[in-house]
Amino acid sequence: MISDVRTAARPLMLAAALSTAALSLSACAPLIMGGAAATTAVVVTDRRTSGIQLEDQNMAFKAQSQISQKLGETARVNAMAYGGHLLLTGDVPTEEAKSQATAIAQGVENVKQVTNQLTVGPIASFGVRSNDTWLTSKVKTALINTKYVPSGTIAVTTDHGVVYLMGKVTQAEGDYAANATADVGGVARVVKLFETISREEAIRLSNSGSQSNTATETKAPIESGAGAASDNAGGTGGGVEVMPIK
Repeated sequence: MISDVRTAARPLMLAAALSTAALSLSACAPLIMGGAAATTAVVVTDRRTSGIQLEDQNMAFKAQSQISQKLGETARVNAMAYGGHLLLTGDVPTEEAKSQATAIAQGVENVKQVTNQLTVGPIASFGVRSNDTWLTSKVKTALINTKYVPSGTIAVTTDHGVVYLMGKVTQAEGDYAANATADVGGVARVVKLFETISREEAIRLSNSGSQSNTATETKAPIESGAGAASDNAGGTGGGVEVMPIK
């Protein structure tokens, strides 16, 4: 008798398990799209096309790999790309090594512009790097929770307490994002590397006015100026803009 009950229950248990798995997969589907590997996944809310997102991922990987191979263990180089604009952060032993990194990055396919923010000096300690990772996480959370900021299209990285922001945003969106970042505890400086677009273009790229309701009549006050040394190569727009922490 007990055996018969167990036998009858097995198909029901299997059906329930399959149903749960199907619901889990369907819940994830609207959020990401990509190829066979997780490294090729792209975010739907990003204002870049899926092709440009993958292109940026590939150029950042190639630049970082090639520079690291050339400079060896005396350097720590991180690369992040957005729309063909490549940002280099980390540590290199000499000014010559920093220049070499720029030259290598410029030679990577599809790179339109290079911003070299590498620090000349010893490799940052594990503590510094861990703090940078934590700050990046806190900034991303702050952007998600900030009104009028299209966080899904803003790329964030941190090096030595300096937070770098990249993305396609309107002037107002960029100001709100920079202010929100500056308010995060532990951030030493905010560097904006945005590609500024019109509100109409933001709406078109987002396919919805709700993502780009920037409330341009109340722009956040931003103080900007020189202060971030960079090596720029080619391309227009996406200049370095530094926001001092209050």
